[in-house]
Amino acid sequence: MTEDIYKDAIVTLAKAKTGAERLEDPDASVTMDNPLCGDRVTLDVKIDNGTISEVGHRVRGCMLCEAAASMVGQHAVGTAIGEIASARESLKAVLEGQDASASWAPVTDFTAVGSFKSRHECVMLPFEALEKAVDEAAD
Repeated sequence: MTEDIYKDAIVTLAKAKTGAERLEDPDASVTMDNPLCGDRVTLDVKIDNGTISEVGHRVRGCMLCEAAASMVGQHAVGTAIGEIASARESLKAVLEGQDASASWAPVTDFTAVGSFKSRHECVMLPFEALEKAVDEAAD
């Protein structure tokens, strides 16, 4: 049953570990936990002229959390900080089975997770950490 959520794209993302190292001297660094499953994400960002210039992360968590963090590592760099909330909302819509106009088209890789409500937070955690880090860096 749960193997249905581990599609090839998710496994590939998790194995890629894009951005899976901490940044030196980030503009903001955020650590967030999922108390339900124990996932923990520490996410660092650097911002230049309103655009994310670097992202680094450390994940202690399941494959879904690692895959989502890797997606953040792949797609956040070069994204305007004002678009981060939209990417998070697109992912949330995909998980809820809604049609989402995704600013990061690959969020649809997580469509299969939609049936497993208890796993939504695993996928959302890196996106929430990114949004919080961007907010902190902008202050």
